[in-house]
Amino acid sequence: MHLPLVSILIFLPMLGALAMLLLRGTAPAVERASRQIALGTALLTLLLAVGLWIGFVPGRGVTPSGFQFEDHADWVPGFGISYHVGLDGISLLFAVLTAAITPMAILASWRAVDTRIRDYMVAVLLLETTLLGLFSSLDFVLFYVFYEATLIPGSLLIGIWGGPKRVFASIKFFLFTFGGSLFMLLALLWMWHVAGTTDLPVLLHTRFGAVAQDWMFGAFVLAFGVKLPLFPLHSWLPDAYTEAPAGATAMLSGVLSKAGAYGFLRFAISMLPDASHRYAPWMIALGIVAVIYAAIIALAQTDMKRLVAYSSFSHMGLVLVGLFTLNAVGIDGAVFVMLSHGIIIAGLFFVVAMLGARNGSRLIAGFGGTAGRMPVLATLAMLFTMANIGLPGTGSFVGELLVMIGAIRVGFWVALFSGSAMILGAVYMLVLYRRVMFDGVSGLVGTLRDLSGREVAVLAPLALVTLWMGIYPSSFTRVFDPAVAGIAAPRVASPQASVDRPRPAHRAG
Repeated sequence: MHLPLVSILIFLPMLGALAMLLLRGTAPAVERASRQIALGTALLTLLLAVGLWIGFVPGRGVTPSGFQFEDHADWVPGFGISYHVGLDGISLLFAVLTAAITPMAILASWRAVDTRIRDYMVAVLLLETTLLGLFSSLDFVLFYVFYEATLIPGSLLIGIWGGPKRVFASIKFFLFTFGGSLFMLLALLWMWHVAGTTDLPVLLHTRFGAVAQDWMFGAFVLAFGVKLPLFPLHSWLPDAYTEAPAGATAMLSGVLSKAGAYGFLRFAISMLPDASHRYAPWMIALGIVAVIYAAIIALAQTDMKRLVAYSSFSHMGLVLVGLFTLNAVGIDGAVFVMLSHGIIIAGLFFVVAMLGARNGSRLIAGFGGTAGRMPVLATLAMLFTMANIGLPGTGSFVGELLVMIGAIRVGFWVALFSGSAMILGAVYMLVLYRRVMFDGVSGLVGTLRDLSGREVAVLAPLALVTLWMGIYPSSFTRVFDPAVAGIAAPRVASPQASVDRPRPAHRAG
């Protein structure tokens, strides 16, 4: 009997959320049980995700589609729409990343969130379900449903438990993402009209005409460019990341932003190869602009969290460059940067939250001499800082090096300007670390206490994974290399490639 492991992985957090909603009792008892159920569910989901990783066979799909652990059931068979989920090497590691960040986000919010605790934990687990579903979907309609569904818990986490400007940040996040997704819906409808199905393995082998590819590529740029984010569609990011509570920020920056890059890889580059090659220079240019622009803006920030937010934006620009080198090495690097960045940026946001909780402020000027009172935090913060600027031995270095190798195959200047991310990142991150940890002595430094056991439990696993990715990167690259090679392989245009007129839609059932 086939056990639907991917479906269990997707909906297990939702079951945990449902269990919390059914809790009855006194407020303290419900809050305590909600924390325990949320953490237990997240850890069980992580265990299942790791089990799928262990059972995954790189380079060999167990079905003709090339995906593994597939679950398939008719949904709207008359229109070629189905519930179809499964994993390849790329989506598997993004699912593992999601499952790894969620328990850390819950632990980081254990005491930091003290109002409507059950609702908060429900929102976190629902966000995890939508993200897992998004990365596992093998039907375009199903992907669209999960992609849009991320807006609900994401907006609630910002708007209810965020900072002073939380409502503005939440509405901005919602409107930007929802508005961009409407263009993806139009592309989805056209693909269905041409192919008669929304099944991804079928769409991946359907060739669309030149004009259709051009406008669908533009639709995907608007849809996925918002979540990446792509310059100049990024204005929601600093507000959302800054106002959201630490756990939600880790989920948004560590995982949700990767949904945009994943969409580019899975849909724009894989399904629209001709348009992707035509517009690759423009996408690379936008990526380089994001790298440099975000780094310069980061240097001017006085709020630690806002500086880290712009750092995240800069790194996602580098990811865009890697993706649109359209060669296997560059795409490998982009995927690796996304995975390592998800871990590192979550660690940095947690460090900022822990400092802010002690000082009551995130302003850089409010700190100084912190390392003398908090040596454990200073050590872990140094690791995340060095990783964020691409120090050899950390995961970020491996990804950025691969992106540079892929970029230099496109052109010397592409590699040079993309590589400025490492130099500019070193400037603003080291300035931040020096000013917070060593410069002067803040009047509040004497009241600071070092990390608690729970806080160490949040940061230490992220630090270990960062080192693991830098020291033994092949344990990750071997998983997604075959899938990336298939995407980057040249595709010979079929006769239909030059036809913009839709073929008669197939009707199943």
